[in-house]
Amino acid sequence: MPRATPARVAQVVTQEWGTELIQSWNKNGWFAMPQQVGDKIARLIGAAPGEVVATDSTSVNLFKVLSAAMNIAAADAPNGPMTRKRIVSERSNFPTDLYIAEALCKQHGMELVLVEPEEIAASLTADVAVLMLTHVNYRTGAMHHMAAVTAAAHAEGILTVWDLAHSAGAVPVDLKKARADFAVGCGYKYLNGGPGAPAFVWVNPQHADRPDLPFMQPLAGWWGHVAPFEFTPDYRPAPGIRRYQCGTQPIISLAALECGVDTLLAAEPLGGMAALRSKSLALTDLFIALVEERCAGHGLGLATPREHAQRGSQVCLTKDQGAYAIVQALIARGVIGDYRAGDPSILRQAQDGPSSGQTGKKDILRFGFTPLYIGFVDVWNAVEQLKQVLESGEWQRPEFNRKHAVT
Repeated sequence: MPRATPARVAQVVTQEWGTELIQSWNKNGWFAMPQQVGDKIARLIGAAPGEVVATDSTSVNLFKVLSAAMNIAAADAPNGPMTRKRIVSERSNFPTDLYIAEALCKQHGMELVLVEPEEIAASLTADVAVLMLTHVNYRTGAMHHMAAVTAAAHAEGILTVWDLAHSAGAVPVDLKKARADFAVGCGYKYLNGGPGAPAFVWVNPQHADRPDLPFMQPLAGWWGHVAPFEFTPDYRPAPGIRRYQCGTQPIISLAALECGVDTLLAAEPLGGMAALRSKSLALTDLFIALVEERCAGHGLGLATPREHAQRGSQVCLTKDQGAYAIVQALIARGVIGDYRAGDPSILRQAQDGPSSGQTGKKDILRFGFTPLYIGFVDVWNAVEQLKQVLESGEWQRPEFNRKHAVT
């Protein structure tokens, strides 16, 4: 938690809400907070001021932009709106992305096509409307080359939607340079906005004000209206990214998110995201090397790419059995990782390691490295604790094998 967050949230609750009440919408800038925080996030993802809003959840924002992309693809299809009837995504994409896409496909009579990473290029055919990908895979930490993938999609007339949940604040992102079409991301991971922090949404300006598609964002709520306090019965969309807002915004959560974003922006004089990326790679390189040196013989594999250009800011280890309990034992020792249930497709992505060549489901032990406040001593200590958990067998204790609701 950023040091500034408790005092800032307390100020919002006790003074701005508790004393100044609804004056704060104007006096303390509550009404403009989605744009204010969005402009700060824009500096981390290669967007311009006025192109990002912090609002709603990642799932809701994905529904908005994926709907917009589908509407644009239908409107611009050279041979009629029904010629592009597919959305392509990665099979191991984060489930909420796939659920939203599946629901929209059912509504619009389209098909969701799931492929492996190495099959993406071949899947970009003339019947595809949208390519929807997460920049850094949540299971493996594998990172797509955004500019190259976007260019390949555009060459076939396909729009791109990028999920930056594991990218924003973790790796350098340049949406404008990559010529991406739409992007969403969460505020509670590397942006450090706290549990359930508002997410964010970005739309390439070339798509934001389509006069022929005023309802291309289907959640036409009053905060997306050009003049919400005129209270007119008809919807008139606000210009640009403002129309991607919907209902009243969560002000207390936005205040906490702004503190998290501010901590990242404080690194700009020291090199910003480039400097943080350099440290991230050094941290993850060290973690991988130490695990392979000190934890050999315990059946751990590596799902995260070794190549820097293909790696996000996390390291995911694989294990045939016991992964959940090992993570719980580590948490009890103060090493906070998390567990993700296995997927057979992970085997195709796993790098060579002690477990390579084995068959069956591989569960994931996931470790995120936030370079802003994780140090090299933390890496050494984490691996030492992992080594002790494995060698002692303490992960087999009953209390570490009881599944919780959140893993």
